Amino acid sequence: MSSYSRKGLCGQVAALPDADDFFSDKAPTPILDMVDTPIHLKNLSIKELKQLAEEICSEISFIMSKSGPPFKASLAVVELTIAIHYVFNAPVDKILWDIGDQTYAHKILTGRRSLMHTIMQKNGISGFTSRRESEYDAFGAGHGCNSISAGLGMAVARDIKGKKDRVVTVISNWSTMAGQVYEAMGNAGYLDSNMVVILNDSRHSLHPKQEEGVKPTINALSSTLSKLQSSKSFRRFREAAKVVTKRIGKGMHEWAAKFDEFARGMVVPLGATLFEELGLYYIGPVDGTSIEDLICVLNEVASLDSTGPVLIHVITEAEQGLADITNGTLNSGLLASPDTVSCKLSGTFNDCLVKAIIAEAEKDKDIVVVHAGMGIDASLNLFQSKFPERIFDVGMAEQHAVTFAAGLSCGGLKPFCIIPSTFLQRAYDQIIEDVDLQNVPVRFAVTSAGLVGPDGPTKCGAFDIAFMACLPNMIVMAPADEDELISMVGIAANTNDRPVCFRCPGVGSISGIFGPLCSVTPIEVGKGEILVEGRDVALLGYGVMVQNCIKAQSLLAELNIQVTVANARFCKPLDIELVRKLCREHEFLITVEEGSIGGFGSHVAQFIALDGLLDGRTKWRPIVLPDNYIEHGTLIEQLDTAGLSGHHIAATALRLLGRNREALMLLR
Repeated sequence: MSSYSRKGLCGQVAALPDADDFFSDKAPTPILDMVDTPIHLKNLSIKELKQLAEEICSEISFIMSKSGPPFKASLAVVELTIAIHYVFNAPVDKILWDIGDQTYAHKILTGRRSLMHTIMQKNGISGFTSRRESEYDAFGAGHGCNSISAGLGMAVARDIKGKKDRVVTVISNWSTMAGQVYEAMGNAGYLDSNMVVILNDSRHSLHPKQEEGVKPTINALSSTLSKLQSSKSFRRFREAAKVVTKRIGKGMHEWAAKFDEFARGMVVPLGATLFEELGLYYIGPVDGTSIEDLICVLNEVASLDSTGPVLIHVITEAEQGLADITNGTLNSGLLASPDTVSCKLSGTFNDCLVKAIIAEAEKDKDIVVVHAGMGIDASLNLFQSKFPERIFDVGMAEQHAVTFAAGLSCGGLKPFCIIPSTFLQRAYDQIIEDVDLQNVPVRFAVTSAGLVGPDGPTKCGAFDIAFMACLPNMIVMAPADEDELISMVGIAANTNDRPVCFRCPGVGSISGIFGPLCSVTPIEVGKGEILVEGRDVALLGYGVMVQNCIKAQSLLAELNIQVTVANARFCKPLDIELVRKLCREHEFLITVEEGSIGGFGSHVAQFIALDGLLDGRTKWRPIVLPDNYIEHGTLIEQLDTAGLSGHHIAATALRLLGRNREALMLLR
């Protein structure tokens, strides 16, 4: 590039924000400073692209180590991201990712570098790809396994409309545990639309024994074979051979196909023929740290038309990126130490949940744990260390997890099925057909329930109350604090005639260090409690929102308003005697929950309407999550946006009492 063009590029780059304290000790990034969009990569040499990769790793590590989100997955795909944007022409060509953690380099290269320090913060950029955020984000990513399905849809739409853009989807080996990936691959092979699937293989496995086994190796031979497989001449010869053998006759074509499968099976890694059977042309393995190899293979694949779906197997290792940084590019002090991590993990609802299940498992050898979702929660390591044969982590296979747990229960065990709220959504059919309809006692611990702070709407557990409480046989409950969580684990462990579910908040620490588990007071199924007696307004809280009801009561007490605060505990079976008492003794009833419309408040409304309690003087108001998605931020910011803070609850009570001016003053 000429000095003139370099100056031109520098003039186009979005300046870093004026945050001297944040960026004062950042390493220089001369090549990255010239790159604002992918078009600026086209004139860089291989040597400059390698330096760019180092600078992006440095940039990601520097910013993320200060702002908090995990970034190892993005470090592993920096070279791959550069190669993709170097070869393809986004946003005309569609590039889809299936996991947000891998997209930080993509965000930096597509004009969002100056905003990376705001990632997952209020009014900042998302931690996932977002169509609303950038034209370079072809499809939203967050839960994994959706990129091939969406990419295939785009490829078919392109073909119908007669367009020529290319579609590239990147999936991780974590996603390959989800059935949707194979459904999409099978359909892609059948439709035979042009698209590129890149399997980012980080060599991680759910099972330690598999990690110790044979892994695909990267060497000069495998690199040469990958380039040969992707070359125009080889693929054209292969297609021509297919045409010739078809003309000779069916027997010859079948023999040639078997020979082709056998020959390719000799040179590709174990299991690679699975992709061929699904109809995708397999290329690999390719060294994910070699920009030259990646660009060579991607160029060959991009240059051919009408070849159908292609899968490129790329080997990456997140640990390698971290090692490079700690050895020189960055000060290793920027990376969290194990001690720091362990401190951050202490005092969460998940910790309390696992300790409570361990206490029950020590008393009952039939208790087992089934976990599904994207990565196992660190708190479950304690259970795994104590009962390694009684925990089953199935990865992103939530449908299987639910039916597997049902089978365990039918076999005489007592499974606790621990799945994050938004991941549980994928298994709803199995919850109905395989658990609730058959009245199988599976115990669902719904983690990451409610607002989840920096993870934003993608992982916000807003809907589980509504979709679980409508099931006829399900016990649905939510703890107000860690003591009640422990009690509800006990209820679940001792319920053997029907399924049970209970919520476990994903953000926020527990209110205190819980003592011996045996000291927790047992809870009767279907019974709530009154925490504070008053006469003007009744607040009926569900789950952790009880704590915000207490805050609202304190605020209203300062205004000489006497408020009753009740803890519902159960959405199903609902404590109807408690609800009747609140309605008969108060003119105003407010239900409060950290869930969507159709949840706890709807069940209360259904009862009081049918019971005739709304026919008299009682006025009911629900406070729920608004009918829109709450963007990322801190939990306090999200509660404020959603209208679920103590101040908002108090303001609702004031408006019911006709004290609108005071309500407005309270929210200022």
